[in-house]
Amino acid sequence: MISKKTIHWSPERGEVIFVEHSPQAGDEIPGLHPMLVCSTRIFNERTGIVIGFPMTHAKFHADNPFAVAVQGMKGDIGYVLAFQPKSFDWRARNAKKHPLGGGHQKVLAAVLMKLDAICGICEH
Repeated sequence: MISKKTIHWSPERGEVIFVEHSPQAGDEIPGLHPMLVCSTRIFNERTGIVIGFPMTHAKFHADNPFAVAVQGMKGDIGYVLAFQPKSFDWRARNAKKHPLGGGHQKVLAAVLMKLDAICGICEH
């Protein structure tokens, strides 16, 4: 009998995933939403935690200086919220792959620049 290896998925840096954001409070995003992953796959795999930025289609973010506009698969515009970095237990919240997939390093770099402007993380 040939055994099949189980392929375990872990979120990758620069990948868009679906993750449950509830419970939420105040102005935080509730429910199942896309998230742009910032943390590395090795970190995510070892800790069970994923760090990233929620994404939304809420049009009021169009003039938000701390949101990065991105084009969706159907030509629609979404926003990555650099001002709401999140960490979640991605296994407990049943994170899943999103159709946008990975390879969004340029968008992630733009989001991280906005986070740096907010928090002053990097010394310039």
